[in-house]
Order: sequence, then C-alpha cells, then structure tokens
Amino acid sequence: MLTIRKAGERGYADHGWLRTSHTFSFADYHDPAHMGFRALRVINEDRVEARAGFGRHGHRDMEIISYVLSGALEHRDSTGAAGVLRPGEVQRMTAGTGVMHSEANPGDEEVHFLQIWILPDKAGLTPGYEQKAFPEAERRGALRLLVSPTGEQGSLRIHQDAKLFGTLLSAGESVTHELAAGRHAWLQVARGTVELNGVELRAGDGATVSREERLTLVAREPAEALLFDLA
Repeated sequence: MLTIRKAGERGYADHGWLRTSHTFSFADYHDPAHMGFRALRVINEDRVEARAGFGRHGHRDMEIISYVLSGALEHRDSTGAAGVLRPGEVQRMTAGTGVMHSEANPGDEEVHFLQIWILPDKAGLTPGYEQKAFPEAERRGALRLLVSPTGEQGSLRIHQDAKLFGTLLSAGESVTHELAAGRHAWLQVARGTVELNGVELRAGDGATVSREERLTLVAREPAEALLFDLA
C-alpha cells in the first residue's frame, strides 16, 4: 500500500534568508495527520541564501542527517566537530544528551539541502558526529546504503533500526528494493520524476510504503531519491 505526500501539500515558510518545506509537523507548522512516519520524524527541504544560516541552537535525543543537493553547508557543534558538507556527502549527528550546533552557508550561492530527523532507539546517547562522501558512481543506477544501524558497507551509523539509501537515475533506469515482512518504507524524491510501483512522483513528493514485498523505482527523467527502510 502506497500513500502519497505531495510536495505542494507540505508546510511552507519563507523567512527571507531561508525558504523551507516541511513534510511533517515542524516549528510553527502543525498537522496532526503528518507527525512523522515510524521512526522518521522530520524531512525539511531547506534553501538558505548565501552568507546566511542557522545560528547556534540546541538539540537532544535525535539522530539528525543532512543531505546537500547543491551548494555547501558548514557545520560546527559543541563536541568540537566542524566540516563543510557538499553534494555527494552525508552527515549524521547524534544529539543524545544534548548538543549545540550551527549551520551556515559559507558560499556565494544558495545551498539546497534536506534535513532529516530520526528518533533514536534510546534516550541519553553520547553526542557524536560523522560525515562521509558517497561518490556519484556508487549511487548511479543503484541504491547505495548511506546510513544503517551497523555501519555496514561503509555507511554512517545511526542509533535506530532504520536504513537510508540514495540513488541517482538516468531517464529509463530502474532500481528495486526488497522489503522484508513487517518492514515499512518512505521514498523522498529530491529531483526529477519517477514511478514507484507504477505511481508517479515528482520532486518534493514523498510516499509511505507498507505491506509491499518489492519496491520498483523507475526514472521518467533524470532523478535523485532517498529511500528509508524502517521497522
């Protein structure tokens, strides 16, 4: 069974320096029908103008994943971690007992990225940070594992029974994913147009998948997507 979350139905806010779309309830956007899906709590599509960003602020008891589509995103946090995230790189921050961090666009062009929050499997974890590049060749025409609970296949390790895959597809290319009994999935289309088990999805659209054994994703034009495999 597929349930579609259309891009145009998401919450939206324009703060001038930040334009953001919320798949699930977040900040001033509240919709009781869209509070998250399984352990997936937040998918925000953010566009931050040049030389602007999120000032120092705190998080706790959340796994936070950042995925840049264009531009660059600079990260600094109270653990001493710092880095600049660019397309093809993925960042995982465990907020755990509490972390202060900032995110800024250090460049002269807009940064476009997805901010993803996943509920951890337990509270009070030690804060931590990882960042890794996943070359385009590894994601091209394939579902590349980016995040997992075990860190297998060189993925970033998350404290939850959830896996995140990324794919880049040319027009006409397809990938499949077997969904184990009792598992669920969320597909988020970052760019382009695809069909998921025959249902068309465009950039910004998301879809829940439950009680399906196989997911087949076909690109109708060059596309980029993220697939979450969830308990």
